[in-house]
Amino acid sequence: MSTPQNNLRNPLPLAPAQEAEVRRMYYARVRTKCADDIKQFADCARGRTLSVVWNCRAEYRAMNSCMMLNATKEEEDAAREDWFAGVLERRRKKEEEHVAVEKRRVEVIEMTRKQEEKERVEAEKKLAGQQKEKEVKKSGGSWWR
Repeated sequence: MSTPQNNLRNPLPLAPAQEAEVRRMYYARVRTKCADDIKQFADCARGRTLSVVWNCRAEYRAMNSCMMLNATKEEEDAAREDWFAGVLERRRKKEEEHVAVEKRRVEVIEMTRKQEEKERVEAEKKLAGQQKEKEVKKSGGSWWR
């Protein structure tokens, strides 16, 4: 009977979205290491279409070999470790965003209440003015006084 192997670098299985984040970080790390070769290939390919295939073959091979050399399991594990190291920071940031949203929600509710109160006062004034006009009309008007 074989015992399950504990992976100390990756203590938890990640959700697909989290795995995508780790992959994004991994590819970014590899691209950073090969930035010079990528730039040389991009400079060669700029302004070309199909001729890129034969005119930029050397630059493409240099870029590809750099990517192959640096796209290792160790680099992926390092990206995963970076992701786990940033978990607490991401949680704190998410909580701060939640607090800011909640604060804004309270402000909007308060502004809405103030607006409703203002509209209620204006409606009462308008109603009182209409009632005065009715009373004046009932009493025969004030044109003869």
